Amino acid sequence: MSTIEKALEFEQTSLRSLSTSDRVKLSRQAKSLILELNQIYKKKKDQKIMDLMKRLTAIKRKVEKRLPTTVTI
Repeated sequence: MSTIEKALEFEQTSLRSLSTSDRVKLSRQAKSLILELNQIYKKKKDQKIMDLMKRLTAIKRKVEKRLPTTVTI
């Protein structure tokens, strides 16, 4: 499965009723996907990849907003 397919699948993940550990896992997964997509974007300069990275970043921020401040990512 390619990075873009993984990112699109991740985007469909439900964010309802998640435990703190689930939120940490989601945040870390989003971060790694964003970094991988960034490497692809540097080579291809495809606007669709940039839009996908922006959507993933928004999801990551939503998840992190609801994490306690004592949790380190």
